[in-house]
Amino acid sequence: MSKNKIAIFGYGNHGKFIAKGLAEDGFNITIVESDKDFYEDAQTNGFDNVLFADVTKDSELKKMNLESFAQLVCVMDDEHLNVFLTLSLRSLFEDSYILSISDSLNVTKKLQMAGANKVIDLYEVSANKIYNLLDRPIATKLLEEFVHNKSGITFKEMVIPKDSFLDGKMAESIDFSGFDVLLVGMIDEELGHTFVFVTAGIAHKLDSGDTIVCLGEKEKLDAFEKLIAKKEI
Repeated sequence: MSKNKIAIFGYGNHGKFIAKGLAEDGFNITIVESDKDFYEDAQTNGFDNVLFADVTKDSELKKMNLESFAQLVCVMDDEHLNVFLTLSLRSLFEDSYILSISDSLNVTKKLQMAGANKVIDLYEVSANKIYNLLDRPIATKLLEEFVHNKSGITFKEMVIPKDSFLDGKMAESIDFSGFDVLLVGMIDEELGHTFVFVTAGIAHKLDSGDTIVCLGEKEKLDAFEKLIAKKEI
């Protein structure tokens, strides 16, 4: 097994950035895609080892010699397919290291139950400052490439202005994903000006003057900051 070999399942919203960053850093990347358009995108972007396969079929997974890879990374855009794939890989390759990416607590639990060695929950990642989360160099590199400039993903602090549509709302009642951003946490003035992560399990009421921290593309974050100044949307 070569520590330099990584199989990435998915070349969609997450996979393309991860694959690009790791390839630039000299890792031997193999991309597996079930979507014809994403498969062609990977080839167009210069990747030599790109496989088109139905990942729901064990027979096709068995043909890929996946035991030779240091890490199997599941980043399919379809969260249900990602969970199914993780479950299939664990069943077929008991000793393989499987890393999956999640953007919700519900999906994280499903991936853990499916047998992923490590689930990178974007909320958890941001809450633990990324670098201290994992002790495996390859997994840490995945995170670096995902959240740093190469992927266009960053963090932004925003103060909720007076008369904002967020003022007085419970954080869990707001669909932040509808604005293409993820809520990481907030500085809640009612809790003594301390930073509270959304994974803490506390019901969070948003008030004007509170500072929220969000994760997303810079353009989306800038647009959302302007939007929260509105009373209604």
